[in-house]
Amino acid sequence: MKLPKLYQRTLLALLALFAVSAASAAPSLVPAVPAIDARTYLLEDYESGYTIAEQDADKRIEPASLTKLMTAYIVFHELKAGNIHLDDKVTISEKAWRTPGSRTFVEVGSKVDVEHLLKGMIVQSGNDATVALAEHVAGGEDAFVSLMNKYADSMGLKNTHFANATGLPHPDHYSSARDLAKIAGSIIREFPEYYKLFSIKEFSYNNISQYNRNKLLWHDERVDGVKTGHTDSAGYCLVASAKEDDMRLIAVVIGTKSEDAREAEDQKLLNYGFRFYQTHRLYSADKPLTTVRVWKGDTEQLSLGLKKDLYVTVPRGQYNSLNASMVIDTTITAPVEKGQQLGTVKVVFKDHSVAERPLVSLSSIAEGGLWQRLTDEVQMLFH
Repeated sequence: MKLPKLYQRTLLALLALFAVSAASAAPSLVPAVPAIDARTYLLEDYESGYTIAEQDADKRIEPASLTKLMTAYIVFHELKAGNIHLDDKVTISEKAWRTPGSRTFVEVGSKVDVEHLLKGMIVQSGNDATVALAEHVAGGEDAFVSLMNKYADSMGLKNTHFANATGLPHPDHYSSARDLAKIAGSIIREFPEYYKLFSIKEFSYNNISQYNRNKLLWHDERVDGVKTGHTDSAGYCLVASAKEDDMRLIAVVIGTKSEDAREAEDQKLLNYGFRFYQTHRLYSADKPLTTVRVWKGDTEQLSLGLKKDLYVTVPRGQYNSLNASMVIDTTITAPVEKGQQLGTVKVVFKDHSVAERPLVSLSSIAEGGLWQRLTDEVQMLFH
């Protein structure tokens, strides 16, 4: 059923409080996305997940060394779980040493700690360091690849399949701009302490210094990661993340013509997003949005809210065009578990839905006594 007018007014009043700071900005027209010279691209807001610009973002492409985003994600998981440690010594296998492509120049038979291998993989895009990490985590690269694909399935990456840990070309190795953005966003959200590794500009190992290929780290102070990729068949690729004030964007370009081109095209997307869009947190997690009547419980009133913060991304100066509404279950009877979905919050921008989230119970309510249940049963006949 639709929310009673009193609840609607309450929710809209809450929404209006957030609009005060944005009201002073005059509404502006949003131009078309600038021409992006890439095979596919994507620009999305990190918090809201809103897609600001895209071209063939779900098309399967060769990810090249952007593959290492998933490799890093899994290594971070293992570190957080305590299964491996940054100071673990990894014996470099001949396979890792012989892996072609970008190198950290680790030597076969040497023992290198996980922290140095991570920096070699992230900063230098070293394939040798990547294979060594895969072998340390799973015992072998093949086993690690199986783990990569299981994580891809659990994350809902519909256009991703891995055949190796490095990104070397393989007919059964592919991803998409949207899936790669999702992996990058998951790293930022789940492992902020390790995400900092992606902002390192230079790393030296074995007396050889190499620079991070993400040149936006030097040219745009808002950029703090994440990864480049290149093969002859994939072209030059870049996933970059940048933060300005409270807004973080993730921009992906796939298949540009040169290192300079991938930097320039990614910069265009980031500039466009920050210039013409804003992201707002409408509601905080675990905060009451409304109160409802509960029948046959030991308590009559129940607060409803959201499990996660709700963000929306809209064109600058057009915040007041947002409208929020709630749909709540008609009759709510005890027992009620904390976190149980009892409705939906919907946010609309100019007749276009921009967010829809479950409205859940913020506490549990046990079943009431016999007299309470009988009394409520009678009252419900006339409700």
